[in-house]
Amino acid sequence: MGWYTDRLLPRVVDVALGKHTEGVRARVAGGLQGEVLEVGFGSGRNVPHLPREVTRLVAVDPAVHGRRLAAQRLAASEVPVEFVGLDGQQLPLEDESIDHVLVTWTLCTIPDVQRALGEMHRVLRPGGALHFVEHGRSPNPRSARRQQRISPLWGKLAGGCRLDRPIPELIAAAGFFTEEVRSYRHSFPELVGRTFEGIATKS
Repeated sequence: MGWYTDRLLPRVVDVALGKHTEGVRARVAGGLQGEVLEVGFGSGRNVPHLPREVTRLVAVDPAVHGRRLAAQRLAASEVPVEFVGLDGQQLPLEDESIDHVLVTWTLCTIPDVQRALGEMHRVLRPGGALHFVEHGRSPNPRSARRQQRISPLWGKLAGGCRLDRPIPELIAAAGFFTEEVRSYRHSFPELVGRTFEGIATKS
C-alpha cells in the first residue's frame, strides 16, 4: 500500500463517515451478540455502538493505520477486539465460527466483493446474520448511468470504491436471505450512491 491509501485515506474516511453516521451505525449494530466479525474495521467508529451482548469483535481491514486512529475507541470499549487479517476476500477463520458479521460502507471497496461475501457466509454459524449499511447503485437510471461513468476515476481517488455496485443483489447472490433492507438517501449525493441498510441471514 502507498502512503495515500494506507495513511491519508483512513483519515479522510474517518471524517467523511464521521459524526453524521453515528445514528445509522448504532441502528445497524443493534442486535449483534456473541462473536462478531467486522470486515472493514477502519478507524473503529462502530466500536462504541456494539451491544453488551457482543463477547468479542474479530476485525479485518487492509489499512493498518486505521487502528491507530481507533486507539481511544478501543481503550474505552468493554468488548475485546482482535485483529485477524487484512483481506476480507480470504478470512483466516474456521467455517461456521462467527455469530454475526458487520459491514459498514465497506463492500464498495473490496476488489472481489462476491468472494468476500462468500467468505462471510462461510464463517457464519447457522442462523447467523450479516448486518450492513452500504452505498450502491441508484435505482434512478440516469443517476446509475452517471455512477457507472464516474466510478473508474472515483475509485482511483477513493481507495478502489465503486459507486455502482448492486448491494442487495450481491448479498443475495452470496446465499444470504435478506430479512429486511431499507433504501434511502443519506447525507450523500445520489451520485455517490443510494444507501442500503439491513440484515441478511445465512440461508
